[in-house]
Amino acid sequence: MIRLLTRRSPDVTYFTGDPALELEGLRAGPAGRWLRGDGNPHSVSDVARVLRTTERSRIFGYDLVVAAPRAVSLLLALDESQAPAVVAAHQAAVTAAMGYLERRAVVVRDRRLGADHYAPARWERVVAYTHGVNHHADPHLHDHVLVGSLPSGARTVLDGWSLRAHVWAADALYRSHLRHTIGQSTSWRVWRSPRGVEHVVGVDEGYRVLWGGRHDERGPKRLWTREEMRDHWERQHSLWQSEVLVEPPEVSLTLNEHTFGAAFEGRDRVARRDVVAAWADAATDGRPGPVVERCVDLFYPALVGEGGWREPTIGVTQARAVSLVRERGPRPLDVSSLQHWRDAPVHDNGVELALVR
Repeated sequence: MIRLLTRRSPDVTYFTGDPALELEGLRAGPAGRWLRGDGNPHSVSDVARVLRTTERSRIFGYDLVVAAPRAVSLLLALDESQAPAVVAAHQAAVTAAMGYLERRAVVVRDRRLGADHYAPARWERVVAYTHGVNHHADPHLHDHVLVGSLPSGARTVLDGWSLRAHVWAADALYRSHLRHTIGQSTSWRVWRSPRGVEHVVGVDEGYRVLWGGRHDERGPKRLWTREEMRDHWERQHSLWQSEVLVEPPEVSLTLNEHTFGAAFEGRDRVARRDVVAAWADAATDGRPGPVVERCVDLFYPALVGEGGWREPTIGVTQARAVSLVRERGPRPLDVSSLQHWRDAPVHDNGVELALVR
């Protein structure tokens, strides 16, 4: 899950002071990279410019911690030869998730004549730091993405409610993009179970037990070198015990209709962000984030409106109905004839759209 941490101080030394050497040779370039901006991503003065706010606000910005599923992080320790491709896939998925947040969640609110008005905005500078371990030296591939509270050209800070409302969908897109990219760039296959757990085909669950990532205490932070990390993981590996190999489903480019429909359980209304999250989670083997969004906009034109917290909504029945079909090209949905519809590949200007089975 993407964790959204509020930054109430302009101090950025926690990020600039950690070179994340445990990923040396596995990560292209240094730990820090600009998603938007310039300067040295390990310079305190350059990075501090990211955390912009107003005189009235005490929130300087946010730290979005984007963490890979545990099973994916384990590949850093289990397959060093393909670990660089895994790290690259993670960074690409982070970029896709941040793009979604900026398009749909970064808005400023202005109250006029007793009503709230929302306007889209964009961050002026965005910096990310890619790390490979947690405080207990377990494999833990994650990014810290720093953004400011004051968008470019705005006079007021961004609406925090809107940002939080879209984090769940951004996380689903990140994971979907990651599953797809790892499947395309490595020999590993990452798939998501109907219960919402990512698995890697061929990786015994005993490794998830060995490097579970959960500890009673956080422990002190230590800066590991790549050699120290490799030796440490090799020593821990001697404690591994086989548990079980989870049997994967067949590879599919369609959505799991049961997972998709269950995502709306207990809801009264469904917003675009809910459909995006459901679509991404129901893509068992993942799909690129932009493709997921294009699919949703194609089949749910009523939800294409502005982003923010108060997105347009539709009823649950209407949202679930689309999950029963795959069709060739957009056309009106006839609920009475759903049982007669059959699988068919869908393309939009040459880009495959992964629809439900």
